[in-house]
Amino acid sequence: MFKFLTENWTLKIISLALALLLWVFIMGERRFEVGYPVTLELQSLPDGLMVANEVPSLIDVRVSGPRTLLTKISPNDISIIVDLADLKPGLTTFKRLEERLNLPRGLRVTRLSPSFIDLKLERIKQKLVPIKIVLVGEPLAGFELGKVRTVPDEVIIEGAESELKNVIEVTTEKVDLKEVNEGFSLIVPLVHRGIYTHFKDEKTTEVQVEILPVEGFPSADESQIKVQDTHPEKEGDL
Repeated sequence: MFKFLTENWTLKIISLALALLLWVFIMGERRFEVGYPVTLELQSLPDGLMVANEVPSLIDVRVSGPRTLLTKISPNDISIIVDLADLKPGLTTFKRLEERLNLPRGLRVTRLSPSFIDLKLERIKQKLVPIKIVLVGEPLAGFELGKVRTVPDEVIIEGAESELKNVIEVTTEKVDLKEVNEGFSLIVPLVHRGIYTHFKDEKTTEVQVEILPVEGFPSADESQIKVQDTHPEKEGDL
């Protein structure tokens, strides 16, 4: 038995090495399937236009091919590029996205999700809208709210034309008047909950609030005097 194992050992080692190489080759050529999150890149957006609908940033792509090729690529190596040059305002559907993949030769796309995208382009417009001040709370007793204004009192909103038509104003964050007994001014952030519209420049405004004493309402000193007058000292009291 030992003689059988040791004779022609050189030839047997070579045969074993060739068998291993053949196994590696077969396994390498065997087709596997792998999934990748692939970046969707939008390029050459025409001037004056913007994308005004939800478009996925990643496409789920499943690729099949030899393991030797699959192990050499990563999601960073492949992408789907959509060229928007020369497009006009409106809805455009891009199909057969697999044809836009920059895959190495020998690999095949078996599945895309989503397999197509709808792209809505709209003109970028601007609109000057008023600022509405949001007040909460009440001044201290004996005081009332006077004039309130913002500087500036209007702001430019920019974005998709269709959404901009419905924007009639923006608001400030809440300005608290609770227990206030004198006028004040402060810088307040502006609030606009647009999806495809946004502030062009200004995102804050100065709110100026006037607080006035109520006519006929006794001041704190007068109230104290009246309280004392209701309890006069009796003659002879020590």
